[in-house]
Amino acid sequence: MTSPQPPQARRLPTERTFHGDTFVDDYEWLRDKESPEVIAHLEAENAYTDALTEHLKPLADKLFGEIKAHTQETDLSVPVRMGDWWYFTRTIEGEQYAVHARSPYRAGDQRPDPQPGESLPGEQVLLDGNAEAQGHDFFEVSDLAVSHDGARVAIGLDVAGDEIYDLSVRDAATGEVLDDTVRRIGNGVVWSLDGRHLFYTRRDEAWRWHEVWRHELGTPVEQDVLVIREGDEEFALMIGESRDERWLIVMIGSSTTTEAHLLDLADATGELQVVQPRVDGLDYDVEVDGDRILLVHNATRVDFDLAQAPLASPGREHWTPVMTGGDGDRILGVDAFARFVVVTMRHDGLRTLRLLPKGEDGTLGEPRAIPVEPELHTLGLGANPEYDTDTVQLALTSWLTPSSVLDYSPTTGELSLLKQKAVPGYDQQLYTEERVWVTADDGVRVPVSLMRRRDVEADGSNPGYIYGYGSYEASWDPHFSVARLSLLDRGVVCAVAHVRGGGELGRSWYDDGKLQAKRNTFTDFVAASRALVDLHWVHRDRLVAEGASAGGLLMGAIVNLAPELYAAVHADVPFVDALTSMLDPSLPLTAGEWQEWGNPIQDPEAYAYMKSYTPYENIRATRYPAILATTSLNDTRVFYVEPAKWVQRLRATVDTDPARPVLLKTEIAAGHGGRSGRYDGWRQVAFEFAFLLDRLGISR
Repeated sequence: MTSPQPPQARRLPTERTFHGDTFVDDYEWLRDKESPEVIAHLEAENAYTDALTEHLKPLADKLFGEIKAHTQETDLSVPVRMGDWWYFTRTIEGEQYAVHARSPYRAGDQRPDPQPGESLPGEQVLLDGNAEAQGHDFFEVSDLAVSHDGARVAIGLDVAGDEIYDLSVRDAATGEVLDDTVRRIGNGVVWSLDGRHLFYTRRDEAWRWHEVWRHELGTPVEQDVLVIREGDEEFALMIGESRDERWLIVMIGSSTTTEAHLLDLADATGELQVVQPRVDGLDYDVEVDGDRILLVHNATRVDFDLAQAPLASPGREHWTPVMTGGDGDRILGVDAFARFVVVTMRHDGLRTLRLLPKGEDGTLGEPRAIPVEPELHTLGLGANPEYDTDTVQLALTSWLTPSSVLDYSPTTGELSLLKQKAVPGYDQQLYTEERVWVTADDGVRVPVSLMRRRDVEADGSNPGYIYGYGSYEASWDPHFSVARLSLLDRGVVCAVAHVRGGGELGRSWYDDGKLQAKRNTFTDFVAASRALVDLHWVHRDRLVAEGASAGGLLMGAIVNLAPELYAAVHADVPFVDALTSMLDPSLPLTAGEWQEWGNPIQDPEAYAYMKSYTPYENIRATRYPAILATTSLNDTRVFYVEPAKWVQRLRATVDTDPARPVLLKTEIAAGHGGRSGRYDGWRQVAFEFAFLLDRLGISR
């Protein structure tokens, strides 16, 4: 029998000329999503991938079974009080989606602690995702916003994967649909205090959130009122509300500059109030705290400080200091409660919290750390819908610590565990986690997180897996993964490279991995990969790598830079044709991304620099590792066409053989995050891990 042959898309040369440089793209025609020929090609790619990975099915099935076995399938979240109700979510064995529910709160009630599968007295189902998803291949809830009187719930649903949502307002007690006229909106819905109005956002043709609208319940959508429109194509907006639920907050921003507007939700038809008009390079965020505003800003320090100003006069000239971080401390956000304020920040490369108590006159005290273990943790705020509370719910996790919900009393300092995610069959003592520092090409020290079983020794024989992202100041913080256990239990040393372009070590860490410094992201990752071998944690021929989205761009770049280092690479929804995207402002998100990557349309230097690293245009005629590219047809962030073109150009250029295939798998009904149901998601991860493990010589 002959081996299956990879699909070959026809070549239709398209010329792209900028700044005197002409690039001929043979596969740009694959961008036409409505073309039957394109769909047929993607289906042929899926069939080819299925054929070449048929032998992986037993391993993928086993991995899926392990994920399932390590998951308490019937479970519920910690109930949290909001007004007269306790709110929580349930998962049910065999069901793909969560059930959102509530039960009545009565004065003096203690937090209910039901066992999984038990109902609470008076329980009401607000949304059963499994019932709602019937008949749809994809299902996602963007919002589930309860009105202030608890009578109605506004729900945003996406059944295509394109991150466009239809809004329905329902009676919270009966589920009756009261209003479903608002369609094709963004995520983020805010109620007026009287429950008569809803605020929502809309996109423009370039997929940029650019408008805020107000809808009055029961009226035609044609009568909705435009609240604000952002005209600058490099800025987008989003909406939220203050912790006390009194204020609508409209944040307008680019990657370097922001502008906040406030609206009193007691006067829904009133006018927006600008906090501080935008100033190029001034980045700030706001929280309303009674008659003052709290601001996290970079006006005085690159890693941001906390300030306050009168609500009546919130401009920059009235900002007074509240808290300044130490060297390397990045202040991220602030949440106000009736008797204390919580600051979210990064310290020593880790996400953590500081609490500032309020005096009787509202004066803020000195920030306090909240002591938690283990050392390499991620600590954040949990669900805290109540403004007037004596305790604050926290969320704690690490690479080896399952997600935990804690209750913290600022008055007594008492920290109590409310719930730790159950992981059947998991013994944390069998594993270890640590952080090592590797030296990049330019001498900068880069943190790398390592996880392994305790019985795995640094003898140079081990299989290894390394993950990276490194863009948008996004940090890949310690977090527990059930699926990762399947790698660790097979002796794989797992690593996360916290490369420049991310935010782990503050804003300067981000600045050193963007624009004209973007190559640092790629060379940091290569340095981390080499260090795993040099430190004898990983065998030189047994290292695989994985990254998604901008991390997929990273995967494309590292196989061009150092293909010999990797046995296989998985690039998920990869941004591998970055230059083409940044040259077309009609594409989703492009104009808003110029401050991240540069504007190659206007700037010849930005064009030349991006051309020097964009993966699609820098493939070399040499031996590459096995490559799996995964994508989704309805992804609106990174179009399917980028990996589809990349795979064709890889096959036409690199030295491949059946042991090192280049594969493409496209989900026809999914979005940027892949398949939506939890069991479908587990199947997807099991397939991807099976591909990587197979290249490590692990077949069981």
